[in-house]
Amino acid sequence: MKPHRYAGCALAIGLALAPLNADARPVSYPSGWTVMQMNNGDMSSAHIHYSPTFTDSIGLYSERNWGEDWHFTGVQYNRLVKRWNKPNSQANLYLKAAVGQADPFGDGADVEAAGFVGIGADWETRRWFASYEGRAYDLGFDQDARQSARIGVAPYIGDYGDLHTWLMLQVENQPEAETPTTLTPLVRFFYDVQLLEIGYTPETEELMLNWIVRF
Repeated sequence: MKPHRYAGCALAIGLALAPLNADARPVSYPSGWTVMQMNNGDMSSAHIHYSPTFTDSIGLYSERNWGEDWHFTGVQYNRLVKRWNKPNSQANLYLKAAVGQADPFGDGADVEAAGFVGIGADWETRRWFASYEGRAYDLGFDQDARQSARIGVAPYIGDYGDLHTWLMLQVENQPEAETPTTLTPLVRFFYDVQLLEIGYTPETEELMLNWIVRF
C-alpha cells in the first residue's frame, strides 16, 4: 500500500463540519455542492460536482487507476432517473456519464479522448441497505469495466443529528484487474454533512478509505 494515495483523504477528513445532511448519492439538493474522494489499493479518484436541480449534477472527475496504470480526467454528469419513496424505505436509480481524456501511464503523454457510462441503484430503510453500480470505460487505448454491489445493516437506529453507523460488505468485479473479484468488509460513519468509509480487502491486503462532504 502506498501512503501518498491516502494523504488527500486524511487531509479532507480534518475539514470543518457544515450544518447540512450528506449521503453517498451522486445527486444533491438544488444548488448543493458535493466533494467525493475514493481510495483503495487499485485506484484513487476525486469528484466535485454541483446540483442545479434535485435530479441532476455536473462536475469534474479524476481517477488514477494504479492497478492498470492509467489516469482519466473529465466532466461527469449524473441523472436521477427514478426515485421510489415508500413509508419506510427509499430506492433510487441513476445514470452516470463522463467525457474527457486518459493517458496509459499517468504521466501526461499519449493522451487519448476517453469517457465512461454507468448505472447506479440503491435501496434502504433505517436498518437495511443495498446498492449496485456498473461502469464501462472507453479509454481510447483500451476498454475497461467494473461492477460492485453492497449490502449493509445499521447496528442501531440513531436520531436526527446523531452519529450514524453502517456495517457493510462490498463485492467488486473488475475483469482486467490482477484479482478480478474481491470482498471488502467496511464501516460507514455518517455525521452532519460528513460521510467516512473505512474497509479492508483481504484478497489484496489493501485499505479502502472513502470520504464525502456536501455543502
